Amino acid sequence: MSKRLASFHGPSTPTSSPVSQPRHPGTPASPSRASETTIHRKARTLLQELRSLSHGWDDVVLVDGLNAARTLVDTRTELNNAFAVHAPGSLPRSPIVGPKLAVMEKCIVQLDTVLTKLVRIPFMNVFSGQSLSCDQQQKNLRRMGTVVDNLEALYHEAQKTKGPKWCKEEPLWLSWSLEKFVLSIGSITTPYHRSLVLLDGLVNQLRSHSLSFETSRLIINQWIEQLYLVENGWDAQWEDICAVEVEKWDAR
Repeated sequence: MSKRLASFHGPSTPTSSPVSQPRHPGTPASPSRASETTIHRKARTLLQELRSLSHGWDDVVLVDGLNAARTLVDTRTELNNAFAVHAPGSLPRSPIVGPKLAVMEKCIVQLDTVLTKLVRIPFMNVFSGQSLSCDQQQKNLRRMGTVVDNLEALYHEAQKTKGPKWCKEEPLWLSWSLEKFVLSIGSITTPYHRSLVLLDGLVNQLRSHSLSFETSRLIINQWIEQLYLVENGWDAQWEDICAVEVEKWDAR
């Protein structure tokens, strides 16, 4: 997208603090706010779709994934402890190896499923509200890219109907123009790509049943931290901006 919009001039990343201007009830900041158009509604819907995708990502990683990873580590530790209390060469009276191994293998399958969910999640057509068929399902990260592409397409549509000056200078709601939204949000997928690569590496480490408890603990901490999303994910970069800049952002 950055190549196709190379002729535009503007910041490539959002500012950490959106411009805050006083809002007076009944006094629109711009003509755009006085009469919301299809362009406004589509832009807001696409931005909200990005938020939903990022929150869905967090749910899969920090609920499904974290539960599976913790259960795997706990079960492996319990098995190691069970062997530690017996004399060398002796076996526990009750069968524990088979059941524990079954639980661990199940957890590994669940972790693989988590990675699959992150790259392939069924989704709704954001404009029609209709569920898409299996052939139309797209990878999660590609979905984010598709939303960004749709914002760019909306920009070109607005150029035809509103004119280049309107796209560049007219605030959509408060102070950000459509062009600024399009230029700034183009890199939103980058931290999620990096996070997926990290999670894949952590899962591969957790597969080994000879992994030490200390190493396992460090992996769990990395899983929770989501290093690449702490400062560059949706909540860190965009939620506050949209809450200020997008009219009816949290309207249901």
